Amino acid sequence: MKGVCILGATGSVGVNTLDVIRLNIESYSVVALSANKNIDRLLEQCIEFKPCYASIPDATLAEEFRKKVECSDASATKVLSGIDSLEILSSLDSVDIVVAAIVGAAGLLSSLAAAKVGKTLLLANKESLVISGNLLLEAVNDSGATLLPLDSEHNALFQCMPQGYRVGQTAKGIRKIILTASGGPFLNTPYEELANVTVEQACNHPKWSMGRKISVDSATMMNKGLEAIEASYLFNLPASSIDVLVHPQSIIHSMVDYVDGSILAQLGNPDMRTPIAHALAWPQRHDSGVCALDFIVNNKLSFQPPSYETFPCLGLAFRALEEKGTAPAILNAANEIAVNAFLARRIGFLDIPKLIEKTMSASTIVAADSIDTVLMADAESRELTTHLLAEI
Repeated sequence: MKGVCILGATGSVGVNTLDVIRLNIESYSVVALSANKNIDRLLEQCIEFKPCYASIPDATLAEEFRKKVECSDASATKVLSGIDSLEILSSLDSVDIVVAAIVGAAGLLSSLAAAKVGKTLLLANKESLVISGNLLLEAVNDSGATLLPLDSEHNALFQCMPQGYRVGQTAKGIRKIILTASGGPFLNTPYEELANVTVEQACNHPKWSMGRKISVDSATMMNKGLEAIEASYLFNLPASSIDVLVHPQSIIHSMVDYVDGSILAQLGNPDMRTPIAHALAWPQRHDSGVCALDFIVNNKLSFQPPSYETFPCLGLAFRALEEKGTAPAILNAANEIAVNAFLARRIGFLDIPKLIEKTMSASTIVAADSIDTVLMADAESRELTTHLLAEI
């Protein structure tokens, strides 16, 4: 049995991962789980899967959770607290697979810790690569770790790569990769109407059930921009070799265009359990619980180019990808502050890209040659964005 640590167990990726493990329980042992605030769901998970460890970064909330655990059928689970606890869990000797499903920059150090000690890292936390780029890949290569992408798009691209492909390589014979995007809830909404978008509308994704932050990123198409940056690092390709294509049905999850004219695509129902099951079992396959795709029902697939005018966040992400260095870290930090402000109803939907652009234009980009440099750029971008937020 393989020992699994799930960082972000109560979010959509974590819950779906446990669904897949439940179907294949003879193959996995849940060693550790972490959550941010949802201690009730985490308690349910601990009672069912009996992990050795559970982590809540906030000390006060962790103490409340510890008392609940002691009075439950999960009393053998040891509760840790503090940000460092995530790195401890991802480095445990009994852990073979680390599922990095924490949203935002908060997941960076635990992902890096898993990579440094040679774990199989299933990466759903795209910000880890967006922020640290080559630093994370260097840690993977130096330790002999295995990095497998969990995002449906990047997992699709990985599945379409040549046999024996390893993340971080440049595969021979590839002309470009094509990331598909659903277009989110505002695909056909006139630009002038976006000024009145509510939080509830932005969080109502037509195809995927996700957390609030990533749902807003999908609505602005920043999520696709972050995925383009992530894809550049994962598959060692420049921005010029990455295309984005809007595909509202979300059946084709991404494609690889080869120089001989062949295009390989990965298709399936829009369900995160498919890429999760693929990565958990790789290089084998096992049951995900997802129904087979019905081509008679899904007999019309449509495509269109994205509108960079309607969704300027996508253009800002490609700008950061072109600039490289600390630009992606600056972009990501500014986006997190802007999205949180929108969710708190402090700014409007169209203020999100405006705030990010102001931060990027006012920031100095340097080489991302160390984790300290990257974390400094992240912190300075957050401070600057918060300052600019006060001016809106």
